[in-house]
Amino acid sequence: LELAHAIEGAVRAAGSVPATVAVVDGAVRVGLTPAQLERLAAAADVTKCAPRDLALVVARRGLGATTVAGTIRVAAAAGIRVMATGGIAGVHRGGAHSLDVWGALPELARGGVAVVCGGAKIILDLPRTLEVLETLGVPVIGYGCARFPAFYASDSGLAVPGVGDLAELVAVMRAQADLGWPTGIVVAQPPPAALALPRDALEDWIASAAADAARQGITGSATTPFLLAALARLSAGRTVVLNEELVLANATLASRLARTLARP
Repeated sequence: LELAHAIEGAVRAAGSVPATVAVVDGAVRVGLTPAQLERLAAAADVTKCAPRDLALVVARRGLGATTVAGTIRVAAAAGIRVMATGGIAGVHRGGAHSLDVWGALPELARGGVAVVCGGAKIILDLPRTLEVLETLGVPVIGYGCARFPAFYASDSGLAVPGVGDLAELVAVMRAQADLGWPTGIVVAQPPPAALALPRDALEDWIASAAADAARQGITGSATTPFLLAALARLSAGRTVVLNEELVLANATLASRLARTLARP
């Protein structure tokens, strides 16, 4: 709840209006009251809503927190062109065989929403994630960088086109709209330099955590939370602090982007 308030505060401080998305008593809400935000953070019966879940939760008049994919779907319907998150997901390691691919990739291909993020989570197969985004025609733009960030690490080693400032990023978004191309854009900025973690250490921790997951029979949707919790433990909490600061930085950039984009 504290982080949610801080994110909304960061958006306001940078000159835009925050619109936290959720399902409340069966109604899709674009922008929450303080009471609704507190209820969403405290309730035990909140459904995680990807696009496939929205209709069911609405029909049951339930309470739902939207995933990135769910948020893109709602934002696109509401005419909102910019959203912020921490790190996006993508193709999971081993996804070439398991077909475990993040549901927001197709949403990015048709939603027309720019997702400001810290790149993709390093626990994923990052080269294949970029390959799928390329196949779907979704531009991936590095903001202030020419290497794709990997959430906790500044540099995944994978090259992406970079822009140097907000004006250039807005020009790209406007050009895409003028060309009539329907996809969204991934806008990836590196984590705060003082908090970024070494990629080699992260890979060692991921290998250890993945081995633990295999021994414990952790599979499917339980894998990502397990791996992220393991990284938090192995890093002595540094990944948690970094995650929070990264989300706030992305919210600030998204707010500045939305404000600039709204100008004539």
